[in-house]
Amino acid sequence: MFDTHTDVREGTLVPCGSPDHEDCGLRLILDRLGEQWTVMTLAELSAGPRRYRELERALTGISQRMMTLTLRRLERDGHVLRHVEPAIPPSVTYELSDLGKSFAGQVAALVSWSRQHKQEMESAQALFDDNRL
Repeated sequence: MFDTHTDVREGTLVPCGSPDHEDCGLRLILDRLGEQWTVMTLAELSAGPRRYRELERALTGISQRMMTLTLRRLERDGHVLRHVEPAIPPSVTYELSDLGKSFAGQVAALVSWSRQHKQEMESAQALFDDNRL
């Protein structure tokens, strides 16, 4: 054990972000969850495959660029599968992969918790704000 913070020897800690750091897997998920539209996109795709325009209509307020970025990131991480149907014009359908379904299940627990405790958090915020005045 170190006596003070100045006693930490160089090289004794694994740098955050290196492959050997214990939270690197968590960082991947937190990066995705930190994006505003990820949870809503996962929730929408949990109901089944959706065409691009169906998703766009369901995710009220999302720009076309942001939806494209969100879907690409989820596809890159292995959560979403993209199917291009040869038609004129081409039709693109998105669905959750097995990994995405597993992730969506975990996200559903977070969504459920937030719904259950929303009023408590809002009350705490109001109390905090009132005490700051």
